[in-house]
Amino acid sequence: MTIITDPLFYVLAVPAVVALGLSKGGFAGVGQMATPMLALIMPPLEAAAIMLPIMILQDAIAAWVYRKDWSGRILAIIVPGAIIGVGCGWLLAAHISDAAVRVFTGAATIAFVLYNWIGPARVATDVGTASVPAGVFWGALSGFASTIAQAGGPPYQMYVLPQKLKKMTYVGTTAIVFASLNWLKVIPYFALGQFSTQGLGTSLALLPLAIATNALGFWLVRVTPAEIFFRITYIIMFAISVELVREGAGELLRG
Repeated sequence: MTIITDPLFYVLAVPAVVALGLSKGGFAGVGQMATPMLALIMPPLEAAAIMLPIMILQDAIAAWVYRKDWSGRILAIIVPGAIIGVGCGWLLAAHISDAAVRVFTGAATIAFVLYNWIGPARVATDVGTASVPAGVFWGALSGFASTIAQAGGPPYQMYVLPQKLKKMTYVGTTAIVFASLNWLKVIPYFALGQFSTQGLGTSLALLPLAIATNALGFWLVRVTPAEIFFRITYIIMFAISVELVREGAGELLRG
C-alpha cells in the first residue's frame, strides 16, 4: 500500500491531525482547521477522504471515553437531520468544482470562527429551549457541510450551545453525534470515488499520531481552560480560510 510522499503534505497534515486529535479529545472546534489546511495543496474532497478514516477511529475512542456523558435527546434529533444533509451533500458533491468547494470550505470556517468570536453569548441570550424542527434543520445543515468540507461543527453548535449543557455532557454528546455523522459519510465518499489506495495508506500512516493527540486532548480538556489556545487556533483557522476563499474565488473567476 503506497502513501503520499510530498513533504509539503506532511508539513500541513501533521498539525491537521494534531488539531483533529485535540478536537476529538474534547476541544470541540479545533479540528475545523484540518481539511482547510490540506485543501491548500489538494482537492478538498480528497483531503476530506484522507481525514475521514482518522476521524472515525478518533470518534470511536472518544465515544467510548465519554460513553456516560451524553444527551440522548439531542442525539435522537440531530442524527435524522444529519442523514438528510449527508444525502444532499452526496448529490451535490459530484456536480461542483474543487474551486467551489474551496470557497465553501473557507466561508464555512470563517463563519465558524466569527461565530466563536462574537456569537455564543448572543445566541445563548436570544434563543430559548431548542425545538425538534430546529434540531433537524441544524442537523441537516451540519451533515451537508460535513460531507462537502468536513465543516459540520458550526451548524451543530448553533443548535447545541444555547442549551447550556454541562461541559462533559456537551463533549460526550458532540463525540457521539460526529461519530455517527462520520460513519454516514463512508458510503457517499466511496460512491464519489474519493477513497484511493494511496489515500488510505496515508491515513493509516497518520493513525499513531492521531491516537496520541486524541489521548492528549482527553487529558487537556479536563485540566485546561484553554482560552489562549483557542484564540491562537481561531486566528490560524481564519487566515487559512481567507486564503482558501481567495484561491477558490480566483479559480472560479478565471474559469
